Amino acid sequence: MSRLAAGLWVQAYMMRLQIEAIPSYVVAHGDDTAGAILVKLSPLDGTARLYQRVMSMDGARPWDVLIEAPEADVDALIARQRATDPDLWVIEVESRAGRHMLDEPGLE
Repeated sequence: MSRLAAGLWVQAYMMRLQIEAIPSYVVAHGDDTAGAILVKLSPLDGTARLYQRVMSMDGARPWDVLIEAPEADVDALIARQRATDPDLWVIEVESRAGRHMLDEPGLE
């Protein structure tokens, strides 16, 4: 199975969130073809969760929580990650209900 270019995946993800009326923003535009992607979920209560793709033993690439902490701590981690990887995409999703859609078909 071939991997979808990062820029195309981000466009599809943003469209899916828009259809569901979930506010989202591209905070950092990474490399369009091969940039890694972080998704920050903010429930607008001062906390946040940061998701990243991981490689499982069976070759699948599920989304996993990198950190769940006060939003300032999550933002500090994102800043450190961006300092070492300028090709990194960062998407911020705002949902009081905690909806991120990363587990939806076609996005997982």
